[in-house]
Amino acid sequence: MTKASGPARLVAILSIIFGLVAIGGGVTTWAMVTSQLSAENITVPSDSPLVPGARVQDPISAYAQAEIINHHALTASGGKTYAELGTMITEAKNAGDTAKADQLTATRNTLMNASFLRASLFTSVLAYGVSLLVIGLGVMFLLLGWAFGSLAKPQVVNAAADRA
Repeated sequence: MTKASGPARLVAILSIIFGLVAIGGGVTTWAMVTSQLSAENITVPSDSPLVPGARVQDPISAYAQAEIINHHALTASGGKTYAELGTMITEAKNAGDTAKADQLTATRNTLMNASFLRASLFTSVLAYGVSLLVIGLGVMFLLLGWAFGSLAKPQVVNAAADRA
């Protein structure tokens, strides 16, 4: 006598399909982000402590570029943040020092641009992380599908052993 599991077979098929789709989506996302970053022709500056001189086209080089942008922006501002410069601009205007307010405004604009660039690079780093997670989940679903598929195979059942 044989016994087969229809639900296990269904879960196996659905898991394998989802796993393949997830792996395909993750690999496609990784490739698209790499392509877009490469098209920008960005090179990590030589003063970066992480991968100096590398072309920005992967999560590590994107992170390194974001960090060195922050370093350069803070160096340009004398260590002041965007918010701190806003307070200093207000103080300079209230004191009637428009030249200093204009200079601080220019520096603040530099920090704002650096912030936008960093956010874009961190979005790429995040996209790499999510795509890697999806690839890993796809592999896990493939394994689950394989496991459920092996459970769904008809097995010989000894009726006498079942009664005992």
